[in-house]
Parts: sequence; structure tokens; C-alpha cells
Amino acid sequence: MLLDSRPLRYASATLLVAAICAGALVMNGRSGQAVSAAPAVLAPSFSGRHAGPEALLSRTLQEVGNRRLDAAVSEIDKVIQGYPNFRLAHLIKGDLLLARARPLTTVGNAAGAPRVRLEELREEARARLARIQQELPVGLVPRYLVQMQPEQRHALVVDTARSTLYVFENRGGEARYVTDYYISIGKNGIDKFREGDNKTPLGIYHVTGRISRETLNSTYGKLAEQYGVGALPISYPNEWDRREGRNGHGIWLHGVPFDTYSRPPRASNGCVALTNEDFTAISRDIQIGLTPVIIANGVDWVAPGANQAMREELMQRVENWRRNWENRDTEQYLAHYAGNFSTGKMGLAQWARQKHKVNAGKTWIRLDLDKVSIFVYPGRDDLAVVTFDQNYASNNLVSQMRKRQYWIRERGTWRILHEGTA
Repeated sequence: MLLDSRPLRYASATLLVAAICAGALVMNGRSGQAVSAAPAVLAPSFSGRHAGPEALLSRTLQEVGNRRLDAAVSEIDKVIQGYPNFRLAHLIKGDLLLARARPLTTVGNAAGAPRVRLEELREEARARLARIQQELPVGLVPRYLVQMQPEQRHALVVDTARSTLYVFENRGGEARYVTDYYISIGKNGIDKFREGDNKTPLGIYHVTGRISRETLNSTYGKLAEQYGVGALPISYPNEWDRREGRNGHGIWLHGVPFDTYSRPPRASNGCVALTNEDFTAISRDIQIGLTPVIIANGVDWVAPGANQAMREELMQRVENWRRNWENRDTEQYLAHYAGNFSTGKMGLAQWARQKHKVNAGKTWIRLDLDKVSIFVYPGRDDLAVVTFDQNYASNNLVSQMRKRQYWIRERGTWRILHEGTA
């Protein structure tokens, strides 16, 4: 009977807009503990959900919750005025206005609208409003960021489950949260395996280049429209992907077509798509060949100190490997490698024969390692990627290279599963 009251029906209907879209409070990774919020310290070039349309959308829903519905319409008007191609904002405004006449049953109540397009906007509404509700991960880090090397200024972590890209800055080797952005992923979801499956890969990658809008236009013509203001290719497939038989290419971070502000949560051919505004913000601080991009299906959040034991253990294993090689203790050196180790086309047996032969001709070796980064593979606490500068000298050779090793924990001991140049 109360719903017969027009103001209350209006309020109840518009509250349904918030309720149907909202997600549960974000939880602390796999632990199930609520994440505590605190003010974020933002780099000047970043904004994320702390500003822009998501902040205005949040205020819209706050006004709905306070049953100040005219104020809610006013707030959503601000979103539309600032971002006229933000289709979700137009949909929410339509619902707010329609609710004055009749109760709403879902998000997007306009008669005759394309069903598929409406469902895509509903999915975006759910994703964005869940982002508004989730606590900021201030004082927490993803488990994967064990150690950043000194030259890496930022790291990007993509949470495909929450349609969010997180930005972290490097403070003395440890990651600190800066901000986050709404993103879209592959239309067929995650765990890319083959060319053309329209899925987004999961793993540890880095930005390999920068493609400007002008280059996109000259290379792809009209097709360039789908990439918006630019693109940042990443290193898929990496060594681990190829080892597992995964293929494909052209996985990028990129913008969106200019006729829309954003895309639904699953809309790309496998890339990670941001609004053009957000893409421009993150691209300013990208370091080609250095900025890591970790893509996970749900982030495992931990306190910064939680990675200390793993960092020390892996650093000690790497140091033992270095010392055994420098001392030409070939048997101890080879003991650091897993039984199914591979590098290029060589397995462990072939690798061992080569090392015995090479080291037999050395009278001395000096080996220095520098700029070490350590990242744990998403979903694999037993697999770590260690990258470093290797400076090698012996009685007949001097070399420098950037090397990447995949370490796997076998029966409680870390061993090298794959090794190659980075």
C-alpha cells in the first residue's frame, strides 16, 4: 500500500536501479576479510574512480539513497553534460525519469530498446557500481608484486573479475596503490589459448611499445576506430604461454571508439580497453620494456610485509645460483634447475652437457646481477618470474644481458623451470 504513494514509488523504483547493479562489499583477496579504507595519495597524472564520471555516478546514487531524487537527476545530468557519449548515464537518467510514472523492474526499462545492447549496459552498470562500492586497497598490495626493480616507476594489475585496472607506484622496491580504472576485456572472457578466441590472457607481461592514433590510422584505416586514442602492446604470448602451447598475438591496452565513452565489461577481441581519457592518463607514465602488466582473475590482496619471506627466499636462491656459477661449481649450479627445465630447444640434459663443456674451459668467472624484479604468477603461488641484469666476465668472454627466469617450487624448493633473455 505504501508503494501507492507516488514519492515512495519513485524512491523505491530508483533504489532498485542501485540495488540491481550493486555488488557485495569488496573482500580482502581470498581471506574474506573486509578491506579498510583510507584516503589515497594520488599522482598528478592519474584520476580513476576518485574523479570524473564514476564519482558523479556515485553521488547520483547517494542522492537516490537519500530519496533526493530531483538531486539525483541533477547529478546524472552533470555526468551527461561532461561526458555526452556515456551511454550508461543516459540509461540511468531515463530510468530515473521513467520511475516517476511507474515502478521499474530492472535497469533499462525503455520499451523497444535492443535487448542485447540493454543487457550490455546492465552488465556495465553492475560492474561500475560494484567498483563504486568496493573499498580502496590502500595499505594492501597484490601478492604478485613481490619486488619491483629500481627503474620500474609503476606496475599495472588488471582484475578481470572486477573490470578494474589498478595502478601501483614503486616505493623502494615495494608497490603502493595509486588509483584504479574501469576496463573491458575479451568478449569471450579470460584464459586466452589460441588465436582468434576473443579471450584475454592471464599472466605476467610488460608493455612492449606505444602506437599513436596517427600510426593506428595509417596502419589499420577505418578499423583503427575501435582502438580510440592509442594502444600499448603487451608481451603476450610470454615464455610461459608458449611453453603451455598458447598462441595468438596483438594483445594491447587501448582506448575505445570515439562515439562512446566506454564499452561493456566483455567487449574486446581479447585486449584490455579503457576509456580514452583513462588510457591517456596511464600512458603518460608507461615505460616501454619496463612497466609490468599483470592480468589476474581476481586479485589476491596482502599486507606489504606478507611478501617479505618469499622475497628473501627467492633472492637467496638466485644468489646461490649466481655464486655456484661464478665458482664454476657446475654440479651445484645445475642442481638449481628443475627436471623439466627448458630454454629454447634445449632440455635439462642438453643444457647440462653444454654447461659442463663451457665451464671446463674457464679459469675464472665473475658474475654480477642487478635490477632484480620478482613477480608471482596469478593463481600460481608456486611459480615466480625473476628478471635481472646479468653482467658476465670470464677469461675469454664479456657479456651483458637482461635475463628472465621462471622459478617453480618443487617439494618445498625453488628451481628454475625456464630461462631466457628478457
